[in-house]
Amino acid sequence: MDCGAGVESNPAPFRSLEMPMEGQITIVGLGPDGPAGLTREASEAIEAADRVFLRTSEHPAASRLAASRPCESFDPAYAAGASFEEVYRRIVDRILETARSGASVVYAVPGDPVVGEATTTALRAAAVSAGVPFRILHAASFIEPCLELAGVDALDGLQVLDGAEIARRHFPPLTPDQPALLGQVYSRLVASDLKLVLLAQYPPQHPLLVIDAAGTAQARTETVPLEELDRQERFSAATAVFVPPLAQASSFESFQETIAHLRAPDGCPWDRQQTHASLRPHLLEETYEALEAIDGDDPTALREELGDLLLQIVLQAQIASEAADFSMADVIAGIQRKLVRRHPHVFGDVVVAGVDEVLHNWEHLKADERAKAGEGRGALDGVPRSLPALAQALEIQERAARLGFDWRSVEGVRAKMREEWDELEAATDERQRGDEVGDLLFAVVNYARWLGVDPEAALRQTNRRFRDRFAFMERSAGAGGASLGEMNLEELEGLWREAKRHERQG
Repeated sequence: MDCGAGVESNPAPFRSLEMPMEGQITIVGLGPDGPAGLTREASEAIEAADRVFLRTSEHPAASRLAASRPCESFDPAYAAGASFEEVYRRIVDRILETARSGASVVYAVPGDPVVGEATTTALRAAAVSAGVPFRILHAASFIEPCLELAGVDALDGLQVLDGAEIARRHFPPLTPDQPALLGQVYSRLVASDLKLVLLAQYPPQHPLLVIDAAGTAQARTETVPLEELDRQERFSAATAVFVPPLAQASSFESFQETIAHLRAPDGCPWDRQQTHASLRPHLLEETYEALEAIDGDDPTALREELGDLLLQIVLQAQIASEAADFSMADVIAGIQRKLVRRHPHVFGDVVVAGVDEVLHNWEHLKADERAKAGEGRGALDGVPRSLPALAQALEIQERAARLGFDWRSVEGVRAKMREEWDELEAATDERQRGDEVGDLLFAVVNYARWLGVDPEAALRQTNRRFRDRFAFMERSAGAGGASLGEMNLEELEGLWREAKRHERQG
């Protein structure tokens, strides 16, 4: 008897002791409605499966399926009140465990397995990692019937997102020039949070189409203004919201297209000739005009000036992009990384007690960045030398103070101002007087900082008040048939006092 031959003729029992037979996982889409939405391949897979799992039995096709053969539903996991992440983990672990025991498993989900189904992604990754055969059988999702009800084509720029995920954000990740379909708006609470996020991008009266049970006989739609989204009575796992585009082009991408067109061969000759250097005075001018709108507390003017300033920024980035230096995406990615890195108390686990600690950490983080970059630059090297003198002095003092170089109390600041005044009074030549005036102004800026006053803004306000009063004096003198240059000092002071009274009354 050849024992070796006997072993080779029937090796399976011996190998099974070392490695159990593994089954297969098939994720089946149930479509939006009843069993008619199942493909023939899906029906055959369900019939042949050893085990069938339902993500939920609260679906027309799922309930019919559960009535025709034994199925295990994960509804109890949802009912237990666990987080979605915990429920998804339980689903993946249970299905993978069953498949690894040697069973062929069908996991049936509403709609299509790759549209709004987080468990598919997690289960696929787990199956691949474990070496378990895995396949997906598709079906109609909620998207197709929603598109029919909304009367739009998906290829016309449709954005499809999870409404519940957007509701957890602070700003909607939507391009407002394109339509959007938001699924999973399953409760009034989600709708309320979603409304608040969308209001950061869309006007309160923007019309939304609320779609429920799309693809079923119970489908319904209702058009409501955004501000009333959460006032609807009916929300379910089958509720979606269609967001039409804004009437006017308003997206950042559309604006970039406009600027790129201006710079293109068929664009504007003036825009095509511009360089970084030639645009410098325009950038500076628009910055000051935006500041003037802020100082004047004029929201309408500020909106316009910010647009003019944005034009300069995007135009500069477009020029750089054409030279292959960097793109607008690089600009945004850079500042995004910097903001996250410098706010560990928001995006990390650092705890701060208040603004002073935030600023202190900020300076140390910037110092670390400079050290890692090997720049060898000091804390004050980043203060732009082109800043107006008062603003530059304030920034220098603030950076020094955040590193601990500051007066212990405001009394020391006041004493320093008096000291600089005395030194100015004692100056004997023009150079000394120039130095001491600079020292005095620097000390005044420091005092303003301790008082919480922006000296640059304060001086601009004073300049504006003086101009308004002086213009009033000119008008008053002209009304009397005179000019300011013809008046003596007493008459001018009288007009000045009158201008101040008029200012207080106005």
